[in-house]
Amino acid sequence: MDYVRLGGTGLVVSRLCLGMMSFGDGSRRAWHLGAEAAAPIVRRAVERGITFFDTADMYSGGVGEQLTGKLLSSVFGNREDYVLATKVYYPTSSSPNGKGLSRKHIMAAIDASLRRLGTDYVDLYQIHRWDPDTPIEETMTALDDLVRAGKVRYLGASTMYAWQFAKAQHVAPTPFVSMQNHYNLLYREEEREMIPYCADQGIGVLPYSPLARGLLARADTATARAQGDPVAREYTVDEAVLAAVRAVAERRETSTARVALAWLLGNPAVTAPVVGATKVSHVDEAVAALDLRLTDAENDALTTPYRPQAPL
Repeated sequence: MDYVRLGGTGLVVSRLCLGMMSFGDGSRRAWHLGAEAAAPIVRRAVERGITFFDTADMYSGGVGEQLTGKLLSSVFGNREDYVLATKVYYPTSSSPNGKGLSRKHIMAAIDASLRRLGTDYVDLYQIHRWDPDTPIEETMTALDDLVRAGKVRYLGASTMYAWQFAKAQHVAPTPFVSMQNHYNLLYREEEREMIPYCADQGIGVLPYSPLARGLLARADTATARAQGDPVAREYTVDEAVLAAVRAVAERRETSTARVALAWLLGNPAVTAPVVGATKVSHVDEAVAALDLRLTDAENDALTTPYRPQAPL
């Protein structure tokens, strides 16, 4: 495993982040794994050197955070040995104030997340989406208070327009150090403004859905995840891109998943892709991508077929 600094901070993270969205209540989503099924996956990730883990308060109605806390405490002897990230924004109750990025919701959400996670602090607290109904000054001041209170070590953001991110940074007492954005070979609209902005400002980039909900690993839209995930259904399945990935994988005698991850890891602006896993083998595949170095010609072959699309 390789380790890098998160953006311009002193925080060291593994080059891969294990996304914990796959772990939760199977009665909510057919592809969610319970604690027993998730445990060997998390153990394997730790064995392979992954120390960075990402969840959110809305995953599986809070069960995702509960499982994340239990799983990580069972494999790490020291809280300082891993980096834990979670998110706030989406509804966590039916209350009018049980969602968004108001001061009231942020203050309630962090305490609820800490209880579910079984920890005193979160290393990286991320706003899950932009809240058009709350002044960004209110949001950034509330987040700064969490840092000052010791409940949060660093702040991050996810999925918004670059102008919104820049506006937040401009008014922030404590600025964001990372952007968790939607970025992979099938969806590259982030290359327009967000990634150049992050590279220029020294902000860590943590791409989620690096395999396009598995499409870059299997090119199969018939799985339970693909059928039950609204984002997966929105993908433009570009056969030319998929064919290019398969061609490079065949020449290298490796998997398409490794090729797609290696392409992301080769981008100097990318800190750590957030990889999901529902099998132990998925962890091994992701770690193997760290050793795959693509040539300039291979990168050109992978990127040339891409056709611009509307932002998701």
